[in-house]
Amino acid sequence: MKTFIKTLGAAALGLAASVANAADDVTLQLKWVTQAQFAGYYVALDKGFYADEGLNVTIKPGGPDIAPAQVIAGGGADVVLDWMPSALASREKGLALVNIAQPFKSSGMMLTCRKDAGVSSPDDFAGKTLGVWFFGNEYPFLSWMSKLGLSTDGGDSGVTVLKQGFNVDPILQGQAACVSTMTYNEYWQIIDAGLTPDDLVVFKYEDQGVATLEDGMYVLEDNLSDPAFEDKMVRFVRASMKGWKWAEENPDDAAMIVLDNDASGAQTEEHQTRMMREIAKLTAGSNGALDPADYERTVDSLMSGGSDPVITAKPEGAWTHAITDKALN
Repeated sequence: MKTFIKTLGAAALGLAASVANAADDVTLQLKWVTQAQFAGYYVALDKGFYADEGLNVTIKPGGPDIAPAQVIAGGGADVVLDWMPSALASREKGLALVNIAQPFKSSGMMLTCRKDAGVSSPDDFAGKTLGVWFFGNEYPFLSWMSKLGLSTDGGDSGVTVLKQGFNVDPILQGQAACVSTMTYNEYWQIIDAGLTPDDLVVFKYEDQGVATLEDGMYVLEDNLSDPAFEDKMVRFVRASMKGWKWAEENPDDAAMIVLDNDASGAQTEEHQTRMMREIAKLTAGSNGALDPADYERTVDSLMSGGSDPVITAKPEGAWTHAITDKALN
């Protein structure tokens, strides 16, 4: 009988330990493929920061045919990374996305142009062909063109929009005077392809007064009413921001962690190391909590499109500090 009781007691303790150690599943959908743009999340996974918070996190890479908003709407992720223009446009169309954290303080978006195409300032855009990303990435560009008073329907008094793939071929092959680039990625692809900084003129959205927030964490509004889900997000944000700050302080090591998680094998050490150093400039200054002033600037930019704004009314409930207030204290 004593042996039976001991065995039963041991089994009960084992079951209790198993329950106590059961991790909560969280699925994160990235905006793009595995690269240093998302280093903080891979660092948090690799360094055990998620495990320390009792989370079993699955990171799903994105791609040219993957829209984070569609993924979360279909139940394929608990949290997605998206640019705020896309998220707010989705919200206005009925998908109630809420920003719960904002690791990126600054925008990395640029329009990069060839000087030999006759572009030296935004005044030269009229009559030119400009490469633009779509799938929700077009909104900051459209807002900027509206601010400049330039039609996107072509002609001498407007601009011709070239639906740009996620490469820089149009500027290399002379199909476009300018293409969309990020400070940490496509700009360097142009340089690596043989053009020099002296061949180019770069217009940063930050400098043009049309910068919008990028790479925020978004969840569905209804899910936030579930205390268990909220608790998971608090732990997820806390671990993610720990990963981001580690990546900022250790950019080269963070780049290697990204490479270790790149199942495609398409990335190179040189490119990812350079990218991580540029990314660290964009996340610097953020502890993860959304700055309301940055939010208002983004909204104002998206609503300044004259007769064709990206969003038509100021959103309500599009962001919350409820998660970061608990995660970061």
